[in-house]
Amino acid sequence: MTGIQIGLLIFACLMGLLALRVPIGVAMFVMGSAGYFALSGGSSAPLLSAWKNVAYARLSNYDLIVIPMFLLMGQFATHGGLSAALFRFVAAFMGHLKGGVAMASIGACAGFGAICGSSLATAATMGQVALPELRRFGYSGSLATGALAAGGTLGIMIPPSVPLVIYAILTQESIGKLFMAAVLPGLIAMVGYMLVVRLVVTLNPSAGPAGPRVAWPERLRALAQVAPVIGVFVVVIVGIYGGWANPTEAAAIGAAACGLLAVAGGGMRLRGLLASTLGTAQATAMIFLVLLGADMLNSALALSQMPVELAAWVQGSGLSPMVVMVAILVIYILLGCVMDSLAMILLTIPIFYPVVMGLEFHGLSPTDKSIWFGILALMVVEIGLVHPPVGMNVFIINRLARDVPLTDTFKGVMPFLASDLVRIVLLLAFPAIPLVLVRSFGG
Repeated sequence: MTGIQIGLLIFACLMGLLALRVPIGVAMFVMGSAGYFALSGGSSAPLLSAWKNVAYARLSNYDLIVIPMFLLMGQFATHGGLSAALFRFVAAFMGHLKGGVAMASIGACAGFGAICGSSLATAATMGQVALPELRRFGYSGSLATGALAAGGTLGIMIPPSVPLVIYAILTQESIGKLFMAAVLPGLIAMVGYMLVVRLVVTLNPSAGPAGPRVAWPERLRALAQVAPVIGVFVVVIVGIYGGWANPTEAAAIGAAACGLLAVAGGGMRLRGLLASTLGTAQATAMIFLVLLGADMLNSALALSQMPVELAAWVQGSGLSPMVVMVAILVIYILLGCVMDSLAMILLTIPIFYPVVMGLEFHGLSPTDKSIWFGILALMVVEIGLVHPPVGMNVFIINRLARDVPLTDTFKGVMPFLASDLVRIVLLLAFPAIPLVLVRSFGG
């Protein structure tokens, strides 16, 4: 069997385990171990050595400390009531427009994503804050839940983003450059979602009535309440990219700052502190388990030479580089039906990355191409959180809005998926969009 055939067999068995509801980290570890054992000639000694080396190499990686730090920052923001301040701030400036409360929800999701880094946490937290207000102003169930489910994806699009950290570690890319590259596409995503809300309420005014206009003194008070949150974002992102702090130091500063803001604002008590600590520990353990499983699977694939053979086959196939890129993005969308964003990044980057780096796109340098592909992959992975039949964000929001049928929520998400498609086409055609800030600041 060729390396590609062996790799495809491993993937087929992996999908079978996932269909049996085996956790993704365990499934990858089992299939990686089985593949490594078979490719080593059926000897247990190489497999035992691989287990030891993979575990030590991964868990002794200093760069991984940034993950629990960003997760803790998000937990403090979630349990400390910072989400409510963000929503009040955006609603004060936009709530008086038709569809304004829904647009405010999307803007608040973007703001919360800047201190959270998790799509599911953003959707769940902002759903609890914004849904009562959307109900109070008589928004349709499909628009309210669709806007929040789509807005939740900004949690991983707006830096800091845990999937981008994982991508940086897997590809040896700069975390700071990836964070800077994600800022503009994240803002484009936010504006695109707001335009979708505006279009929906233009076609159906009853779907999103206007709220009352807020006086300027109250707007300024709302701005003062979120100014420290904006400061945390600036310190973390600019600190990393400006070289004032490495990613781990910046993440630790951000976590400490969010914790202090949560306590000073009166939203954080002992119960919230314990919940934040436990939530961070559980999420970190899950991510590290998936990392170990992915490392074992990737060791088996490397032994099979599948990534190298696949890259060579693509280069010799005569296919247009853009056709190959579109095919990769379509595969990501399909994988979004069966697995979460982190698993997709860990599973596919070791295979797709060598393929992409071996092709020519718009005359990009290797570094620019790596950053551009990372942002594209993140955006398509983000779509998997809202498109049918899985759409984890959709299910989270629908559980909060029990009076809205699930079909209505999926219908409400569809216009936002169209916005995602336009954004992906835009970045495929103009790779300078994510790279402009990186280049402007001397990257």
